[in-house]
Amino acid sequence: MTEYEKQAKKLWGDTSAYKEYEEKTKGYTQEDHNVIADKMMAIFGEFGEMRDQSAASDEAQALVRKLQDFITAHYYTCTDVILSGLGEAYESGGEFTKNINAAAGEGTAEFAARAIKAYCGKVK
Repeated sequence: MTEYEKQAKKLWGDTSAYKEYEEKTKGYTQEDHNVIADKMMAIFGEFGEMRDQSAASDEAQALVRKLQDFITAHYYTCTDVILSGLGEAYESGGEFTKNINAAAGEGTAEFAARAIKAYCGKVK
């Protein structure tokens, strides 16, 4: 996570969402970070279990909402705009893609990204 944090600060350090993230997480212990990260990866595990379904299905859309609510509860207010950007990062082929697919099965990151696009109204 340290590398992600460095990259996030470089890219978004001057945004209100990043400031909210810093405030919300400042009291987190390393154990807190680990537990939260594990819970978030469990959500991606759920995406992995349904990756052969339609990304626009009710079940996939409910899971996107669960992910958005989780991020908001533990990190920062995850607006649809932010969520859309995260979806793009998930399928970009970088570390997010590799880590999600390694944890939840090949194609999971791309499926989650498609589900997010549908959720945010970019795919009909």
